[in-house]
Amino acid sequence: MFLSARSARRAVAGAVGTGAIAGAMFLGAAPLAAAEPPNCTAADLAGVASGVSASTSAYLFTHPDVNWFFTSLEGLPREEVRGKVQEYLNANPQIKADLTGIRQPLVDIKNRCGDTDGDGLADS
Repeated sequence: MFLSARSARRAVAGAVGTGAIAGAMFLGAAPLAAAEPPNCTAADLAGVASGVSASTSAYLFTHPDVNWFFTSLEGLPREEVRGKVQEYLNANPQIKADLTGIRQPLVDIKNRCGDTDGDGLADS
């Protein structure tokens, strides 16, 4: 069981972390404009992402059924994972709302810092 919980944490942290790191690299590499909103550095993004990751981990540990679902996705092709997650969340609207709420700070910092299309770059 330890391996399964560990795998779930890796899967969720990997998904969140990959986007956060990519976003941090792009935000950090982009020249800072004079009108750039405050708290839009790579460190700010990484801090928010780590908080979201910790909250996601706590949620999964306190919701074993959700933890089991995400753990069961290990090893599946990305397209299949995406479809199964969408189907699961559509069938479980409260879980979807919970996870959306947990992820909201990451969405907020990306929007505040100008990345409205989710590509990791501030939009013009």
